[in-house]
Amino acid sequence: MFSEANVTLQDTLSNIWATIKTISPGDVIDILMVAVVLYYIIKLVRDTRASQLVKGIMLLLCVYLFTDMLEFKVMGFFMKTILTVGATALIVVFQPELRRALERMGRTRLPSGLFGAGAQGEEQRAAILSMIEEVCEASKSLSRHKIGALMVFEMQTRLGEIIKTGTLIDCKPVAELIGNIFFPNAPLHDGAMIIRDARLHAAGCFLPLTENNELSKELGTRHRASLGMSENSDAIVVVVSEETGTISVARNGVLTRNYTPETLGNYLRTELLGNEVPREKEHRFKRKKAKS
Repeated sequence: MFSEANVTLQDTLSNIWATIKTISPGDVIDILMVAVVLYYIIKLVRDTRASQLVKGIMLLLCVYLFTDMLEFKVMGFFMKTILTVGATALIVVFQPELRRALERMGRTRLPSGLFGAGAQGEEQRAAILSMIEEVCEASKSLSRHKIGALMVFEMQTRLGEIIKTGTLIDCKPVAELIGNIFFPNAPLHDGAMIIRDARLHAAGCFLPLTENNELSKELGTRHRASLGMSENSDAIVVVVSEETGTISVARNGVLTRNYTPETLGNYLRTELLGNEVPREKEHRFKRKKAKS
């Protein structure tokens, strides 16, 4: 008995080893590519309403296999028809997720040293640093007085459709001006402010709301709009809560909270400039506030 089991084990190991020896480098690359694709598909549908749809599809497949195994002709024909039509319906059902995935695939990040060379690059870099200082100073004031605000930093994805819903301004960002825009009962306080090329480009813009229904009820319309904007583009969205004064940042469908003006400035410098900022420029905001 033990000899038969030993022979069976040896045959199994021999078959496994024979299979392993037939694997070529191309097969390994093929498996890795499939694994990466599956990983991003799971990452795309996780924590969204698409995850519920996937569960429903898996349930239908289980019912189909069950009816096929028991040879239920009528139910089997019914399930086969549903699955045949469902293959086409998936494109419609998953349209928002597919669009988001294609948009993310098409985004390209600017090289980290793009603003580092030439006089024009230095001017643009200085403009970005100045803009970040003004935004941080405005965020500090808005947070202290619990005034709600939405500030969108346009990245690679152009936001022309969003800008059309608001009012064009196109001026240099100044903390006092930002405060006036979001001051309660001001004409543009309900919408979002769009910053393009380190300039305050538009205000009073309407943002798409997130379709994620699993968010905390503590998050209001501003936070849902910031998530919706970050889900549909690569923009960075800064939110100031009207209820708590908390500063948050939405990026790629993820909301991070409890920023201070200093940590917000560090985050924006890293994301907008892509490389290390000289210390004298990095702490200019602190020195400016110390003098006042």
